[in-house]
Amino acid sequence: MILETYPDREMMMLGLANVIAGQLAEFLRRDGKATLCVPGGTTPGPIFDTLSGVDIDWANVAIVLNDERWVPESSDRSNTRLVRERLIRGRAAQARLIPLYAPAPSPEEMLPALEDGLRPHLPISVLLLGMGADMHTASLFPGADRLKDALSPSAPLLLPMRAEAAGEPRVTLTAPVLKGAFNTHILITGPEKRAALERALSLSPLEAPVRAVLDNATVHWAE
Repeated sequence: MILETYPDREMMMLGLANVIAGQLAEFLRRDGKATLCVPGGTTPGPIFDTLSGVDIDWANVAIVLNDERWVPESSDRSNTRLVRERLIRGRAAQARLIPLYAPAPSPEEMLPALEDGLRPHLPISVLLLGMGADMHTASLFPGADRLKDALSPSAPLLLPMRAEAAGEPRVTLTAPVLKGAFNTHILITGPEKRAALERALSLSPLEAPVRAVLDNATVHWAE
């Protein structure tokens, strides 16, 4: 793990957006395509705002979420909605969004189709993750019903996940998919999450799921 600290959040968001843009551009030059995997929530919004104006070949970039709540895009709880509003606009409007939700009562029945859509865009070129104070990342929550399955080296690409802290049922990328990313960045802010990160280093992935991706990650932190 590499820890990068910044004087303030604004500098962190701008600096990390520039790093991500540079890494995507390198994949586009080399391979002609790239996959960017991003979290939901409001914290990465300023990064999305900056990236949406970057002049790269967005038409050959696939964007996929780390995880998604099992709600339609019309819901204000939808990560997909946030990404469309903050990232897939401006120059980045040409990017292709790979869905992690499809209209159905529960995620289980749609997983095969969602995995089929995701598979051609793996491995992830650039992965941006968040982390909760409970040390969850994506929808890998401590105590979640399928956490052990999602951490297994033989896990499928996607799993449904239910946890008390999660609210709605979720669909999440599993640990092997996240660990397979070429570049991994974890974005955290404030003293509580810094302390949680340091605590996670001495715990197992079952206790602190973010531990599963820390070894090859760069963590970006500002107060």
